Amino acid sequence: MPNGDRSWSTVVGHDWAVEILESGLRHDRLAHAYLLVGPPHIGKTTLARTLAQAVNCETGSSVPCQRCRSCLLISRDRHPDVWLIEPELSSSGRAETLRIERIRNLQKDLSLAPYEARFRVVVLARFHQASAGAANALLKTLEEPPTRVKLILTADQTDGLLPTIVSRCQVLTLRPLPLEKVEAALLLHWGADEEQAHRLAHISGGRLGLAVRLQKSPQLDQQRAEHLDMLEELLELDRTGRFRIADRLATNKSVSEILELWLGWWRDVMLAAADHADPPAVTNIDRSYQIRVAASRYRLNTARLAIRSIQDTLWQLDRNANTRLALEVLMLNLPA
Repeated sequence: MPNGDRSWSTVVGHDWAVEILESGLRHDRLAHAYLLVGPPHIGKTTLARTLAQAVNCETGSSVPCQRCRSCLLISRDRHPDVWLIEPELSSSGRAETLRIERIRNLQKDLSLAPYEARFRVVVLARFHQASAGAANALLKTLEEPPTRVKLILTADQTDGLLPTIVSRCQVLTLRPLPLEKVEAALLLHWGADEEQAHRLAHISGGRLGLAVRLQKSPQLDQQRAEHLDMLEELLELDRTGRFRIADRLATNKSVSEILELWLGWWRDVMLAAADHADPPAVTNIDRSYQIRVAASRYRLNTARLAIRSIQDTLWQLDRNANTRLALEVLMLNLPA
């Protein structure tokens, strides 16, 4: 997947971030720890993995060749010196925090030399879900980094991270790509047709990873439609009906993703209510008619309150609040 005339070919967009990393490699000034920040499916893990390839490419260049044994193993998450560590899942399937035990085990392993690579690279994904104990334990490693080790943390946002963690990393904040760039990538590299590429670019809000997931998995696109149908349905229900929906959502491991989807729908309503009959920035372009109807019904201030209520619920869920209770409160706060 070419990225202009550069050879960090797995990364689409985020040229400024690639230039910073490539310059650090060329001048031997790569930081010992990076924090990649941005919304889900924006390309944080892809950039981290490509940096691991560049650091350990057998050509010795600052540009990963994507053909040597090291690059190929890293691309498949099978290199013995490149580790991707993610929060564990509970028995119910919902994501838990990254626990202190995993960080302590990691620190023991990092005290050893790499098996075969120049650098051992550890990607700590979704570090905003790390427990307080895990975050504090990692501080020691960040303050006294082992030789031949590079740490890459990813997080949706810096809020909730220890300031001392953030200050000890070089922070790269990734932002959504222009919609036309996402559309072009889908057409060129993932075999989408023009209508599909246009629709998915808008739905993704510039997050190429999300657009690709939806394009590769029609069932995910169908689930998205069902979750938006659920939102539109609950707005017509009384309290009892809404609580039934809260019960259903409380056991859904993707509840946060569903709420993020609802958040996008209400943002579209807010845009449409702000005297924009069909604003170009609408994310849910396939729901334009329903959004215009909702905008005329709820108006701007109501849409803002709905957005705030969903954001508050997401904040509570991120901090392990009682899921059912948080959702029931949300159901009461959403407009009728």
